[in-house]
Amino acid sequence: MTTTRETVQKSLSTVDFPASKEDLVAFARNNGVDQGTVDALRALPLADYDNVGEVLRSVPLDKADEEGQSDADKAKEDRQHVRPGLAEHQRETPANPIAEELGENRKGG
Repeated sequence: MTTTRETVQKSLSTVDFPASKEDLVAFARNNGVDQGTVDALRALPLADYDNVGEVLRSVPLDKADEEGQSDADKAKEDRQHVRPGLAEHQRETPANPIAEELGENRKGG
């Protein structure tokens, strides 16, 4: 349910302001705006918005796009994300470098 700053600006460029949240969502639906942007507009607080700038301050924007993250960076972050409440044996952990080098952990004898 996120979108980009540019998508919101482009999608709402012809809206007659001031507009309510419901007006913005209806306009987006009726004008073929992508589903992610429609969902982001649905997440807006109930209010009347005077311009696109006010909408942009309230709409959930894609964090990766705002920070200039590449698709590879986003994928890496998703792989490393640990959900709270997971038991340790359910978490993804990096492989032991010794095990990688030897093929398995071996005990010296």
